[in-house]
Amino acid sequence: MNTQLIIDYLSALDSNNNREWYHANKEDFKKANAEFESLLQALMLEIGKFDSSILHNNPKDLTFKIVRDTRFSHDKSPYNPAFRAHIASKGKMPVPVGYYLMIRPGDQSFLGGGLFADMFKDATKMVRDYISENGAEWERIIHEPQFEECFTVKGTALKNVPAGYEKEHPQAQYLKFKSWYLEHPVKDKELKDANTFVLEAAKCFQLMKPLNDYLNQALAGFQMPAR
Repeated sequence: MNTQLIIDYLSALDSNNNREWYHANKEDFKKANAEFESLLQALMLEIGKFDSSILHNNPKDLTFKIVRDTRFSHDKSPYNPAFRAHIASKGKMPVPVGYYLMIRPGDQSFLGGGLFADMFKDATKMVRDYISENGAEWERIIHEPQFEECFTVKGTALKNVPAGYEKEHPQAQYLKFKSWYLEHPVKDKELKDANTFVLEAAKCFQLMKPLNDYLNQALAGFQMPAR
């Protein structure tokens, strides 16, 4: 697992974000991507020690393309200079929620978890309903001391508690959310030693697992919309 090769390639792509450079250096991409998949495999084996539901996955099925959809963006850079993956029981689909990894040079890497999908209104309602009925468990999870040391629950939120929920509900702050996710920043220097990074990342993911489990319980029966 050569994480320096990953960082070097992504840094070069960031500085040369054009199709000509990308295609001229396609072999470098393949090498860096192979190292990222090796990193994912090692990480999955560590995660599997506390969550065996993810072990059946093939690392290459968990990654996201670096090609950007620029149709509705002011930024027309064709590539996202980052390697990303979502490790969950059903692969990289956003539901069930799992463990997200993004490696991007410039201290922009992070470990993530929870539900990122604002666009799935049914999923948002299912989580809101579950929080409204299981607020004490929610509070216990997010205020566990080790959890609080690493994470703060984030998410885009409405200004007011949505209709159908008590405005004075103890978890009113979280009922406003449309997504509930976690991000733990990773600095470039933390990626230097791949083996150490894998162990530390797995510890971080283990701390977030209770929240993931809670959200997955809330999302039981959710069906991804048909394309």
